Amino acid sequence: MKTKNTLQKTILFAALCIALSACGNSNNINTTKEDDAEVDTMQEENIEADVAQEESGEVEVMQENTEEVFLRDGVKEKLDCLVGCAVGGGTIKDKKNWELVTTHFSAVTLENELKPDALFGYSVSVCPRTEEAVLNGETIIVPKLDYSRAEQILDKVLEWNRENPDKTIMARGHVLLWHSQTPEWFFHKNYDKNEPYVSADEMNKRLEWYISEVLGHFTGEDSKYKGMFYGWDVVNEAISDATGTYRTDKENPDEALSEDRHGSNSSWWHIYQNEDFIVNAFVYANKYAPAELELYYNDYNECNIKKRKGIIELLTAVKNNEDARIDGMGMQGHYNVGSPSATEVEMAAKAYGEIVGKVQITEWDLSASSGYDGSPEAMEKEYEKQRKTYNLMYNALQNVEKAGIDVTGITFWGTTDANSWLNSRAGVGGGTDGTQAQCPLLFDAKYEPKPAFYVFAGGSRKGDVNE
Repeated sequence: MKTKNTLQKTILFAALCIALSACGNSNNINTTKEDDAEVDTMQEENIEADVAQEESGEVEVMQENTEEVFLRDGVKEKLDCLVGCAVGGGTIKDKKNWELVTTHFSAVTLENELKPDALFGYSVSVCPRTEEAVLNGETIIVPKLDYSRAEQILDKVLEWNRENPDKTIMARGHVLLWHSQTPEWFFHKNYDKNEPYVSADEMNKRLEWYISEVLGHFTGEDSKYKGMFYGWDVVNEAISDATGTYRTDKENPDEALSEDRHGSNSSWWHIYQNEDFIVNAFVYANKYAPAELELYYNDYNECNIKKRKGIIELLTAVKNNEDARIDGMGMQGHYNVGSPSATEVEMAAKAYGEIVGKVQITEWDLSASSGYDGSPEAMEKEYEKQRKTYNLMYNALQNVEKAGIDVTGITFWGTTDANSWLNSRAGVGGGTDGTQAQCPLLFDAKYEPKPAFYVFAGGSRKGDVNE
């Protein structure tokens, strides 16, 4: 008759054998023909190498993670760069969300609060009020800026940094010039959209004033946030998906140019009829930004070959202007679990890096497979697809770094699946139509880390293998 201790040992040994057997078969996952077609040569080689390592016993398969791991530490070990997340007013009010930010991330991007409409107090239909300003010795009339929404978040970060000097959080500015979320009245005489558009010369004054004020307020010598910002998106999404060249005022013929803030058409282009406003933005940013603040161009669908050519044209135009400064390319990274391939990400990053030197993934998330319904059964499979995709793309970024191009940061567009913009946004800028279940980030709706989390943080959890 077995004693109590002997029985317990027998049960534990049997359970361990079952667990090890299950872990050993963790790679036997069924994939569709569509999935197989999207695996490029580099991906196949990576998978084969991982399987060979596991079979030879070189990969340690852990039944349960017993040591706490952190994103900021894991990413620093592999890429030695900042790892960030998008935050908004709701993020800092949600205690659990804020704990994720301060525990795991070394940088934040304000999701909306530093965009032009927010800094104009979200008064998008009419200019709220104006005041006088002096620009290059000339007195001009300008809209009154409202920094309160951005400061509410940045003050929270500033307080954290003062209390935790060993775990400070940097900030990434987003964005100075964008065709969208810029009130239409900003382009018209007397800041009234019912009046004619201003000239390109007048718009240059408004653009220079705006950039000087925003950068001065947040990065200037007298700013309380001085030293907090490491980089800023100067221009956002100025290349067309349809044509692969500059976005114009006719990107979407069904969208009126008189709309309060555009989804597709550019009033910037309407005034200039060329890319001068893009180059000028980098000239003004160079003039008013501190030397250590990195200046970026930022765009989505950046791995598409046709659009990549247009982005390269833009980067080159800015780079060739001796008065402008551009330090890097922001690849938004609004991808799908099935595309683009890791090779396409790597090729695009290298192409951009060869021109501007630095690249970042600035708004990373993975929209779900077609037909994903959010059920527990589908979720388990989707999490595994997501983990593999993130891992292959992360490996691609490490290859970019090895090629001599500086990967200066990766930023996920949110913290938990529950607060992802993909749950509701229209299919613009890498978004979705809001009708399909989504699980794009590293933490689930219960604030728990998903398998993809360990790709970046290191370590593992039940059943996970670094494949």
